[in-house]
Amino acid sequence: MSRTQSAFLFRTTIVAALGGLLFGYDTAVIAGAIGFFRTCFGLNAAQMGWAASSALVGCVIGCAMAGIISDRFGRKKVLILAALMFLVSALGSALAGHVTEFVIYRIIGGVGVGTASMLSPLYIAEISPARLRGRLVSVNQLTIVSGMLIVYFVNYFIALQGAESWNITTGWRWMFGSEALPALLFLIFIFFVPESPRWLMKQGEVENAKKVLFKVSESSRIQDDLDHIKETILQETCRFSDLFRSGLRPALFLGIALAVLQQVTGINVFLYYAPEIFKKLGSGSNIALLQTIIVGAVNLSFTLVAIKTVDKLGRKPLMLIGSAGMGFCLFALGLIAYFDQTAVWVLFLILGYIACFALSVGPVTWVILSEIFPTRIRGRALSVATVFLWAANWLVSQTFPMLDENEWLVQRFNHGFTFWLYGVMCLVLILVILKWTPETKGKTLEEIEALWNC
Repeated sequence: MSRTQSAFLFRTTIVAALGGLLFGYDTAVIAGAIGFFRTCFGLNAAQMGWAASSALVGCVIGCAMAGIISDRFGRKKVLILAALMFLVSALGSALAGHVTEFVIYRIIGGVGVGTASMLSPLYIAEISPARLRGRLVSVNQLTIVSGMLIVYFVNYFIALQGAESWNITTGWRWMFGSEALPALLFLIFIFFVPESPRWLMKQGEVENAKKVLFKVSESSRIQDDLDHIKETILQETCRFSDLFRSGLRPALFLGIALAVLQQVTGINVFLYYAPEIFKKLGSGSNIALLQTIIVGAVNLSFTLVAIKTVDKLGRKPLMLIGSAGMGFCLFALGLIAYFDQTAVWVLFLILGYIACFALSVGPVTWVILSEIFPTRIRGRALSVATVFLWAANWLVSQTFPMLDENEWLVQRFNHGFTFWLYGVMCLVLILVILKWTPETKGKTLEEIEALWNC
């Protein structure tokens, strides 16, 4: 590959990965704003949960529709639509005059997030040469956690611009509105990337597909790439009912279980509500936002570690180590909350939980999901698993404030119940990994498919 081709491929990957950055930015912006937003509109626990989780309803919709729409109109056009949704959501959420209006704009943004979560890695995979595909698709995961870290910084510096009263009336609006800048950049830059060569081939536009491949692949490999794309397209004759055939059901159910357990072990409670948790454990607003930046930095750092080690240590060992570490931290946090302690090492337990998740359950679940499904059902099965993942994310985000402030639970467990609940889910995840999850390290996709006897 020439230097010009490498530069073009790198630029294209970065532009597509901006969808991942906005995914992280949009889902995490709520962390800094939700406390001020709640006070501004006088919300109870259920209303707070709905304000924080409403975007996830849009994520389910976007994820469910992205594959179908992009197959019809193309990856690039649908990514443009996602960028528009991010922009509209950012401005609308910032200017919302009441909670219902805010929720509508957050759902619109959620549709953009769900769409980007499916299409950004898919587009990168379809435009990348096979030998670079894994590394380039990993860029999308890095931009997701980078987007989270960036917005934690943004929220912190916005909060510093005024007193608590200013943040309650105005600061939270600037937090949501700040997303307009990266959304606008994504919208502009996405016009300058080519359409996916695989989608072009599917539409019978062979010459246009060749033109794109000439920009990203060695000329001697163009025909091989075209033949491989044709072969893959021919294999994609799956109907939805095929997912439930006896030989394929175990893979589908395992994928759904891993997707749901990734969420119900509580990760987004810390990513969305971290400042509120820190406040309850004794931190002021600004210190809580600063501590959340540390959470984002640890998340990014250990995601890098996971990317470097997943092919060396294997999927199952990383998942087991991470799940056990998460469970330990959650049970310890539950004890601290139960005995109403404000120990200084609370921050370290939360960081330990985040590190274990970022090292294992976060990125490695996506690796396993991309490998365990047979080729002919991979697209549809991954879509189903991802819809379940977003639905589980919504359930956790909606119910956390309600459980954490439930009078009956607080009287008996103080605020420890939710941490223990998520800790139990970590034990369930360990069981699923030990009993039903195959080790896919070093295996070809065909060898993995043979495990399901289909």
